[in-house]
Amino acid sequence: MARNLDPKCRQCRREGEKLFLKGEKCFTDKCSVERRTYAPGQHGQKSGQRLSGYGQQLREKQKIRRIYGILERQFRKTFAEAERKKGQTGENLLQLLESRLDAVVYRMGFGASRAESRQIVRHNGILVNGKRVNIPSYSVRPGDTIQLTDAARNQLRSKGAMEAAESRGFPEWLEVNIKEGRGVFKSLPAREDLPPSINEGLVVELYSR
Repeated sequence: MARNLDPKCRQCRREGEKLFLKGEKCFTDKCSVERRTYAPGQHGQKSGQRLSGYGQQLREKQKIRRIYGILERQFRKTFAEAERKKGQTGENLLQLLESRLDAVVYRMGFGASRAESRQIVRHNGILVNGKRVNIPSYSVRPGDTIQLTDAARNQLRSKGAMEAAESRGFPEWLEVNIKEGRGVFKSLPAREDLPPSINEGLVVELYSR
């Protein structure tokens, strides 16, 4: 399967903010965004550059793709589904992205990053309503129970990720039992529960051109 192999810290620096792609490192002073606030590359330190309207829209789309770790074709497919649903397309888009199985596993703290969570899913480490699911893009529905397998729960990296996630707290739309490595996807997240740094309206404008 195709995937983005660009160094994760460079991706964060390109967007000028933390995308939390490197797990616990993003919460420490070792984060590259903390040390170098400019974009990577030879011309990264140039200042005063202003993006056009189209440039801002494209930049926002790339940022959201990088946050959720999906490629252009997947993103377009998700956007098309968001358009078909009732309600605001931008909010629908974010809810669809947050209900992906790898995103839910990450939010529940079973993996330190979305990339690690995706790997846990692919390696048969997740049960959905008691059944093994190894498709990261699987759409989780409200009321679904997500659980680590015994083998996955006993791994040191999963234990470390869950302890760190518990110390930071969990989103309102999830109910998580760290001791059992299990959680419930209670509902789709409301827009106010998601990062305000994301401007999904720009993406809607981009695909409406």
